[in-house]
Amino acid sequence: MIAYKGFAPGLICRGYQFVPGLNKTEKANCRYNGFHCAENPLDCLTYYPNMDQAEYYIVNAGGDIDEDGNDTKISCTELTVLKKLTKEDFFLHGLAFMADHPLREWSCRVVKDKAEAAAGYAVVRGIDPVARGKKGDILAFAKENPVDGHIIQIALAQVDGIKVLSDIWYGADLTEREVALL
Repeated sequence: MIAYKGFAPGLICRGYQFVPGLNKTEKANCRYNGFHCAENPLDCLTYYPNMDQAEYYIVNAGGDIDEDGNDTKISCTELTVLKKLTKEDFFLHGLAFMADHPLREWSCRVVKDKAEAAAGYAVVRGIDPVARGKKGDILAFAKENPVDGHIIQIALAQVDGIKVLSDIWYGADLTEREVALL
């Protein structure tokens, strides 16, 4: 099954050195052992929250697979490291997951309606989502249909200081928004 995995730089996770391609281990118990990954890419941010201190990959989870019901994390005995994701690709995969599974429980990294970037990103979802950040931050938007909660638009931008400015609120259409401060 295709999944996502965060690593410390150099394909390291909890002291284990992974290699590109197939990696094998004996047991997969999600709470205790095995190779961990997540079906929802954004759940990787629970374990590797700082984009500048982690790498994110598409992986194929195989062999024995175990889940513990804690977000979409799984453990497996065979993990094939397939492709390293850029920051932009990582968040696009996360937005696509939300669009494909609009009624699933949200990742704890997704903020409802209004978000300020922290640790290099903001992921915001709602009927009219808005976000802001500093130069270099990723702003990821998932706009919902107000009737059924399905995602009707996704958008992604990096605060570059030219087209997308620091400390300005933007909506999913990537236009500036006035936002009432609460």
